[in-house]
Amino acid sequence: MERIVAEAGRLPSVRGLRGLTYPTLFGLLAVTGLRIGEAVALDGDDVDLTHGVLTVRRGKGGRERLVPVSDSTRGQLERYARERDRLLGARPHPFFVCDRGRRVGECGARYNFAAVGRRIGLRPAQTDRRHGRGPRIHDLRHTFAVRTLIGWYRAGRDPDREMAKLSTYLGHTNPAHTYWYVEAVPELLALAAERAEREGVS
Repeated sequence: MERIVAEAGRLPSVRGLRGLTYPTLFGLLAVTGLRIGEAVALDGDDVDLTHGVLTVRRGKGGRERLVPVSDSTRGQLERYARERDRLLGARPHPFFVCDRGRRVGECGARYNFAAVGRRIGLRPAQTDRRHGRGPRIHDLRHTFAVRTLIGWYRAGRDPDREMAKLSTYLGHTNPAHTYWYVEAVPELLALAAERAEREGVS
């Protein structure tokens, strides 16, 4: 992620907003697990820079939820907003914008993520503006969920008790959708089996 964010900061544009917006957007996706559609739909009023809370108004299924962020993430969003407004000379309605002050789109975000991946060797070179194979922007959400779950297992916390929190944070309508990560990732499956075995012995 450090390489992705650093390379995204070198994306060229007329006003410099491309190299400002995409590192912040990619970083936010990595530390919150937001869906890309939820992140680019954020308006300025949805980002509470005082309390560090995002209001996702158009989540999957039209559901609304609050997403608290860490102080370091809040600070980064605040720095982005300040520099964005300076470059534009005004405060735009959308939170994440391109050079013209318009909302960043999902397609643009995916394209730029793929472009950054190619620049740092995570994707092979492509022609005809195709994305090719390699890490996808949605993989940031998967990685966030998996790392959170692994952290719980390693810390000895009860994943079953914590799962409802992660489900709510990710905007899953059913906790079963969150449990899918345990089955899909070998390391998590091994940790779950190890925990079950310990509990069975005790």
